Amino acid sequence: MTSESSERARLRHELRTPLNHILGYGEMLLEDAEAASRRELVGPLRQMLEDARHLLARVNELLAPSGVDTELPDLSAARGALIPTLDRIVAGVTEMDRHAGKAEVSQDLGRIASAAAQLRTLIDGPAGTRQVAAAPVASGGSRPTDRGRILVVDDDEGNRDVLARRLSREGYAVTVAADGRAALDALASAPVDLVLLDVMMPGMDGYEVLTRLKGEPKLRAIPVVMISALDEIASVARCIELGAEDYLAKPFDPVLLRARIGACLEKKRLHDQEATLRRELEEWNRTLEDRVKDQVGLVERLGRLKRFFSPQLAELIVAGGAEDPLKTHRREVTVVFLDLPAFAETAEPEEVMGVLREYHHEMGGLILEHEGTLERFTGDGMMIFFNDPVEVPNPAERALRMAVAMRDRVATLAAAWRKRGWDLGLGVGIAQGYATIGAIGFEGRWDYGAIGTVTNLAARLCGEAKGGQVLISSPVAAAVEKLIEAEEIGSIALKGLARPVPTWSVLGLSGASS
Repeated sequence: MTSESSERARLRHELRTPLNHILGYGEMLLEDAEAASRRELVGPLRQMLEDARHLLARVNELLAPSGVDTELPDLSAARGALIPTLDRIVAGVTEMDRHAGKAEVSQDLGRIASAAAQLRTLIDGPAGTRQVAAAPVASGGSRPTDRGRILVVDDDEGNRDVLARRLSREGYAVTVAADGRAALDALASAPVDLVLLDVMMPGMDGYEVLTRLKGEPKLRAIPVVMISALDEIASVARCIELGAEDYLAKPFDPVLLRARIGACLEKKRLHDQEATLRRELEEWNRTLEDRVKDQVGLVERLGRLKRFFSPQLAELIVAGGAEDPLKTHRREVTVVFLDLPAFAETAEPEEVMGVLREYHHEMGGLILEHEGTLERFTGDGMMIFFNDPVEVPNPAERALRMAVAMRDRVATLAAAWRKRGWDLGLGVGIAQGYATIGAIGFEGRWDYGAIGTVTNLAARLCGEAKGGQVLISSPVAAAVEKLIEAEEIGSIALKGLARPVPTWSVLGLSGASS
C-alpha cells in the first residue's frame, strides 16, 4: 500500500468512526422508542438515521479505495454537501433531548451529539486530524445468557460501547478489550465463543492479534470476525488468509451483524460438539482397547483353567468368584483315580488311540456333568478332584455318583469292545483327605496338581480294583454310608503306605438315593 493510499484509508477510518457512533446509538434509541410507542422520538430518530446514512454514502464516495491515488480529497470542497446534513442531525438531537425523559436516552443523545461534533471538526480541520470521542457511560454489563460469550476488541471506546450494548440486547455475554495485548490477556484467562476484532489499533493491530490467536493451539478454534472502517479487498483478503471467519465494515447493518455472529457461533458450537464427541470417542476407544486386552487375558486364562476344571468352575474363577487355584494352598479333597485294568495287554498299539478316544469322550462328559476337576490324563488313567478349587458341601457324594455312572457307562462300551476282542472294565479308587494343591511345572509349561497321601491312596486303591470294581477308603465310606450299598473287603496293604488300609467295595447306589 502506497503512503497516499494508506493516508486515504486512515482518513476514511477517522470519518467513519463518528458516523458509526451516530448510527449505532441512533438504531438502539429507535428500537427502544418504537417498543415504548414514543412517537415524539420515532420520527426524528428515523430522519437522523437517514441523514447519517446519507453522510456515510458521501464519505464513501469521496474516499473510495483506489490503487492510483495521488492526493487526498479536499474535504473543504465537500463542506457544502456535508455540513447542512450534519447541522440537521445536531439540531434534531437537541430537539429530541427536550423530550428525552429518561436519563439513559439523554446520555445516548449526548453521545450522538459528541460524535457529530467530532465529525464536523474532521471536516473543518486539517485532513486526518484525529479527535477522541467523549467516553461513553458504561452500559452496566451484560446480563447472564447461554447464547454465547463474545469479546469485543476496539481501541475506540465509543465503538466498544455501541457494539457491546447491541450484543447485550441480543442476549450475549460481552466482554471488551481496548487493545491487542488486553485482548490476548483476556482470552488467556477466559476463552470465549467469538471475537469481534478491530483492524486498525495503535501498538498491536488486529492483524497481529489475529496471527497470535491462531498460533495458539488452545485458542485457534475461536472464530474471529474482523471489524473495521477499512473495506479494501486487500485488507479483507489478508484477514481471511490469517484465519478470520468473516469481515464486517463499519458502520455495520444490525441485521447483517446478527446473521454473521449467529453463523459464526453455530459453527463454533458444532466445532465444540465435534471436539467433545472426538474426545469421548478417543476415551471409548481407550476403554475398549483396555477391555479387549482384559478379555483376551481372561479368555487365555479361561482356556488354561478349562484344562483342569469344568467350564462352570473355570468361568467362576475368572469372574472372581473363587480364589486363584494355581496359587499353592491346602484343602481337604475327595480324589478319584480310574483306569482300565489290563488295557495295555488287551489292546494292540495301533488300536489304542481309537479305544482311548471313545473312553475319554464318555468319561469327560461325566466329569463335566458332576463338576469335577480333572487333574491329568495318563493314558487310560485319570485323576479327578472334588472340593477344589471351589468348596462344595458334598464332595464324597459327587465323587461316588460320578464313579458309579462311569462304571455303568464303561460297561456299555465294553459290550461293543468285546465284539472287537477287547475284554475291558473300569477300575476306580476313591480316597478323602488333605492335599497340597497348586501350580506345578516351570515357566511356559504349568500344570495343576495335588500332592499328598490322599492322592497316593486313591491311586493305590485304583491299582487294586478289578474291572467293574469301585474301591473306597474308610473316610469316604463313612461320608456316603447312606448313599451306597457296599461290602467291606477288610484292610489292604498298599505300596507306599505304612499300615494296611480298611477298604470297601461299592456294589451300587442304595434304592433311596439312585
